[in-house]
Amino acid sequence: MCLGVPMQVVSIGDGNIIAEIDGVKKEASLMLLADEVKVGDFVIVHAGFAISKLDEEDAQETLRMMRDVFKPEDMA
Repeated sequence: MCLGVPMQVVSIGDGNIIAEIDGVKKEASLMLLADEVKVGDFVIVHAGFAISKLDEEDAQETLRMMRDVFKPEDMA
């Protein structure tokens, strides 16, 4: 299963970002994202690409739902 995960942008480089959620940092390309992105923004990261920008409220709600679905005890 492939998931796009909401992550917060912590740094921006030449066409790439570093995004973080729950202490996990990932590099992602901005190649597929037309919206302007700045540090602090939330984006959906999928397969190494930032694919969409979303507001913090939507990001937090999505993360809450994902955490509910993928609880460690449910993965056993």
